[in-house]
Amino acid sequence: MHSLTVAVKDELVSALSDSTSQRVAELSTILRFAGGLHVIGGNIAVEVELDHLETAKRVRRDIRDIFGMSTDAAVMQPSGSRTHPLYVVRVRQGGETLARQTGLLDSKKRPVRGLPNKLTTSPIGDLTAIWRGAFLASGTISEPGRSAAIEIVAPSGEAAMAMVGIGARIGVASKAREVRMAHRVMVRDGEAISELLTAMGAPGAVAEWEKLRARREVRATANRLVNFDDANLRRSAQAAVAACARVERALELLGEDIPEHLLYAGNLRLNFRDASLDELGHHADPPLTKDAVAGRIRRLLAMADKKAEDLGVLTTLQSVPDELESL
Repeated sequence: MHSLTVAVKDELVSALSDSTSQRVAELSTILRFAGGLHVIGGNIAVEVELDHLETAKRVRRDIRDIFGMSTDAAVMQPSGSRTHPLYVVRVRQGGETLARQTGLLDSKKRPVRGLPNKLTTSPIGDLTAIWRGAFLASGTISEPGRSAAIEIVAPSGEAAMAMVGIGARIGVASKAREVRMAHRVMVRDGEAISELLTAMGAPGAVAEWEKLRARREVRATANRLVNFDDANLRRSAQAAVAACARVERALELLGEDIPEHLLYAGNLRLNFRDASLDELGHHADPPLTKDAVAGRIRRLLAMADKKAEDLGVLTTLQSVPDELESL
């Protein structure tokens, strides 16, 4: 599991629910999202597989305290593509009773495909406990960024849609999608993620999430500024090359028929190719203003272009390569 996911689950299991109904809603959701029904020795057993040790301990404690039932526990070590252990909690004696009381079986003892009716019709105060249970059972959270999300793996499409509806009731927008042959519920909006973490009972995780989010936004802004500066530098360099190409063409066209002050401005441009107009003015002797330099170069190019048109040859602008920005 990602370290941020572990931190959120650690905080959620350390929080105490306000009421027994919330504890039942959370436990029922965990059993539905991480559990299953098995027949062992002719009797129905309830079994859950969890990737978080403290959640497994909480499930055992709640089954004992709320329903008065004993549980077995085991650890499945990492194997194959799974890099983390799974913690298995199993109820053998009274499994059918627990399944009915938590809504895993309906009144006709049939397995429920979506969420138990008692969960989907829960009072508003129990809805955040349902989301907390789903996250503890099969949830992950990714760090802020383009792919940031709280994601719940649901046992069925019906269960995923039920979670979307419950999220809407508490003001959190989520979507149900089938990804890689699994039904998933996703919350992607940054504000919605913070609101959901707060509602589930993880204010510490919210603070960490917002800190990471702010750091990521600062970094993204810095990258945008760097890219912006790079683009401006490229444009400035292209404009300088184009300007020099036009001045060179102007000097070639006019030859000795160039007024001295315009020739001086043209040579300034060619001698300091990367300088701005303001910097060219400082290089002049005596110094010139930016507008004075620009005006002289503009008159030089205009004289050359008029002569080119009279001769029917390329103007200064037409001599600039297409890929360069012209003045």
